[in-house]
Amino acid sequence: MEGACCSSSSSASVAMATTGQGGRGGEVGIRVGATNIGRLRCAAPASARQQGKQPQHGARGGFGSGGGVVTSWHLRVFAAVVGVMGCVLLAASLAMSALHQVHFRNAAISRNFRGLQELKQNIVRREPAEQIMHARLLQMATSAVTKNGSESEDFALWEEPYKQARKWTPCAAKHSLADEEPDEINNGFILISANGGLNQQRVAVCNAVVVAALLNATLVLPRFLYSSVWKDTSQFGDIYQEDYFVNYMKNDVRIVKELPPHLQSLDLEAIGSQVTDMDISKEAEPSEFVKSVLPILQQNGVVHFLGFGNRLGFDSVPVHLQRLRCRCNFHALKFVPELQRAGSLLVQRLRKVNAMQTEMDKQLFGNNMLDTAFSAENHDAGGGGPSRYLALHMRFEEDMVAYSLCEFGGGEEERRELQAYRETHFPALATRLRNATVSPEEQRSLGRCPLTPEESGLILSALGYPRRTFIYVAGSQIYGGAPRLRPLTRLYPNLVTKEDILTASELAPFKNFSSRLAALDFIACASADVFAVTDSGSQLSSLVSGFRIYHGRGRAPTLHPNRKRYAQVLAEEGSIAWGGFRKRVRQMVEEYKRVSPRPRGRSVYRQPRTPGCMCRAAGDGSVDF
Repeated sequence: MEGACCSSSSSASVAMATTGQGGRGGEVGIRVGATNIGRLRCAAPASARQQGKQPQHGARGGFGSGGGVVTSWHLRVFAAVVGVMGCVLLAASLAMSALHQVHFRNAAISRNFRGLQELKQNIVRREPAEQIMHARLLQMATSAVTKNGSESEDFALWEEPYKQARKWTPCAAKHSLADEEPDEINNGFILISANGGLNQQRVAVCNAVVVAALLNATLVLPRFLYSSVWKDTSQFGDIYQEDYFVNYMKNDVRIVKELPPHLQSLDLEAIGSQVTDMDISKEAEPSEFVKSVLPILQQNGVVHFLGFGNRLGFDSVPVHLQRLRCRCNFHALKFVPELQRAGSLLVQRLRKVNAMQTEMDKQLFGNNMLDTAFSAENHDAGGGGPSRYLALHMRFEEDMVAYSLCEFGGGEEERRELQAYRETHFPALATRLRNATVSPEEQRSLGRCPLTPEESGLILSALGYPRRTFIYVAGSQIYGGAPRLRPLTRLYPNLVTKEDILTASELAPFKNFSSRLAALDFIACASADVFAVTDSGSQLSSLVSGFRIYHGRGRAPTLHPNRKRYAQVLAEEGSIAWGGFRKRVRQMVEEYKRVSPRPRGRSVYRQPRTPGCMCRAAGDGSVDF
């Protein structure tokens, strides 16, 4: 009986397993249920026998030999119920899982979308608005630059307007006949430690040459002081060719590379041989050096000029010493080959040509002019640009802005920022401001405020330069960054810097050396078809302007606005029409272009049309000066 029961339950289990519905999960549920029921059926008679009771045939609810049909039906019902329940549970589980995945993905997308929206809003919030001071004029200029170039212009955009400029020729070059070299027996040694940046140091070097000749002394190769502003450790030999400088000037001044050993160990300050800028008047006359410095030189055999910024004047210098000064600046100081090659490459790419032919190029690059064909493979910045370009010296760095004591539309935040800069870098000026009141409006009316990029763009548009004009921007970081520069780029989008033209690897040798980078700006500005000045007090603008006059052969125009007159024009912004603005700006710039000898009191480095530097050809073929 037990064997039959077990056999029957086993058969039912297999039958239900093979006919169960609901997939894999339902099949497993049915198989497990049938096995448990079979065990219960086999276990019931055994427990009855153990209790000494025989099972009753046909008993209600009992399982006997005659209950096979009932048992099979119950099993089928039970298996069907279990299968249906398994399918329902499985479907519910799958549905819950799908809903969970959909919710998770929607939540993630929502979070990502909110993140992008917040990021975009943050960018919009953090992007400062462009800083505009002359909105009405800027609007008129924006319309004008699109028309410039399409109409006939009476203003010479790319040429010197006066032919008299071509009558002036350089006269400070080395004499064709070799002169005797200076006697080695003289009054001693002149040592200078020049302060400032590249261009201030250049002026100091040439002034030192003149002083050494004046005092009959030997000049030690100049040293350059480290500046907390420029942060450049470069020395003379890192920027200029030492041997060329010494050899070129050897017939005028004896130059050595270092002090003799017996003087190197001296404490020059202790023995009274150190002369600072406080000891010499600014733009002093030669007689002051003879009176105050020569006795020290004769007594100690050496004098050390510390700083030596603009210590020698111009008007009282004899012609032969003025010639010496110009010979130093315009001929003897040649950039090192590395700078010449990089500068040559920079100018080639700006012009989109591969051959240098002008006199200016020969003076700047010598034998280091690169002759590699220009192609897009070499550099693709500004591809398809014009072959001529305008160089703009944008002198609007933070130090210049802070020192001017002017305001530029930035409100209280700008005032606090510039005052903090003065406290750190110009403490004497900051102290003076605490004890006196300086009017920014008065500073501007006197022409003492540097031009903003916006004001520079207004001048170019008034002169007639079209929107497509290719402009090389020289200078350091613009104070105010992109928002301050944006009004200019709105007028002239083709603005580039040396960082745009030269690759990172090409600039790498000069990185972190501000004077060497400034030398590249000097080269690009000197070689430009037109050079535009924004600050008359800038040494780079001064030296480049003079270099272009001296070597430009009357074909290197310079735009030089009068800031005082320009401030008067801008003061009428509310009522002036564009035609009136354009006329007055052109008159202002044309006046500077007029050709004349150097006015009294002006720098020979900026205006070299002076005896000893340049000569003027007369109509009969004679030459004066």
